[in-house]
Amino acid sequence: MDTSMRLILASGSPARQAMLRQAGLICRAVKPDVDESAVKRGFVGEVPALALTLAAAKAMRVAQDEPGALVIGADQVLVCEGEIFAKPGDMADAAAQLRRLRGRTHTLVTAVCVCQGAGMVWSDVAQARLSMRAISDEFIAGYLRAEGEAVLGCVGVYRLEGLGAQLFSAIEGDFFTILGLNLLPLLGFLREAGAIRA
Repeated sequence: MDTSMRLILASGSPARQAMLRQAGLICRAVKPDVDESAVKRGFVGEVPALALTLAAAKAMRVAQDEPGALVIGADQVLVCEGEIFAKPGDMADAAAQLRRLRGRTHTLVTAVCVCQGAGMVWSDVAQARLSMRAISDEFIAGYLRAEGEAVLGCVGVYRLEGLGAQLFSAIEGDFFTILGLNLLPLLGFLREAGAIRA
């Protein structure tokens, strides 16, 4: 890594932090102060553009306080038959979301961008399709007991790297994208930018 080029992740997500750390990146994490619900309320456009708008809002918020740094922002939007889902507010909401998603296929759109100074210098948007099994209410209750409140930070109420894999019958898309970061395209950009060794 070129230590003269600082990398900052504009996210409080442990999964995103772990992905970057496991890929060998030295990257400080800063949770951005962005009202996501306000961004969503005022947005007009397609779901991929919404995901990128949210990712950029996070990265730009942190970049304004970190001159010269490459700031990585990411966000995910889950849409199922036209309905956009948000992270659950509590465990009852989590159970309700799983009941609405069971037996259906949804699309998870993940956007990642890199901002430096006052502008975005790179972005990528990817989609995955996930088909959830027709899980029972009993299975949902047991799953939520086992996973605990960690799922409240996950749109769709699942962490595919854990017990969430048991919710699905089929998945189409990149694993990293589903976890919340389009890692391979991001690493490609960082190599081209000289932030990590080629």
